[in-house]
Amino acid sequence: MRIGVLGTGTVGRTLASALLSGGHEVRLGSRTRGNGAAVAWCESIGGPASEGTFAEAAGFGELVVNATAGAASLDALALAGAEQLAGKVLVDVAVPLDMSRGMPPTLTVCNDDSLGEQIQREFPDVRVVKTLNTVTAAVMVQPSLVSGAHTIFVAGDDATAKAEVGVLLQDFGWPAGSIMDLGDIAGARGMEMYVALWLRLWSATGTTVLNLEVRAGE
Repeated sequence: MRIGVLGTGTVGRTLASALLSGGHEVRLGSRTRGNGAAVAWCESIGGPASEGTFAEAAGFGELVVNATAGAASLDALALAGAEQLAGKVLVDVAVPLDMSRGMPPTLTVCNDDSLGEQIQREFPDVRVVKTLNTVTAAVMVQPSLVSGAHTIFVAGDDATAKAEVGVLLQDFGWPAGSIMDLGDIAGARGMEMYVALWLRLWSATGTTVLNLEVRAGE
């Protein structure tokens, strides 16, 4: 599959590398063609990897990943272009962090809305699936780094899109039984607000390589 990954930070590069390892063709997108981080990644990774603008990556991909900084995601997707994204599955892994007051960050949107919902409203022809934003980049693509069973979440309005994303998650090593469907895209609210707890867990454990398992009682 051809996949466009928007965002050249640690998350974008980590996901792009894992997707290449899984046999996909990947184009890493940024605001400008020739972005230093994207070029360096292409040169280091080899294989069917390329880089370009957000629009070029979105047009290239049969599926698109939003790994941009959450506070800038709507602007990045506007640059990608609604026509380039229409009809495609958009895997949204971003968290809308506001770092203007330092650590810990707050959220630019929360409670009765979410970045995932904002993206879906802004791009109604796109099949948005929120996932992977509740774990650090390394765990996204190698869940075995956390011992034992643990849970990853998906949310979105399109059941077929969620099923397609579920296949990708399994390719990354997430067992089917670890993938919990939280329902429609409004499920992104809790997934994004989870960052406040995740930051406390990081502080308490001293590591970002962590996750939770959800167990239901009898």
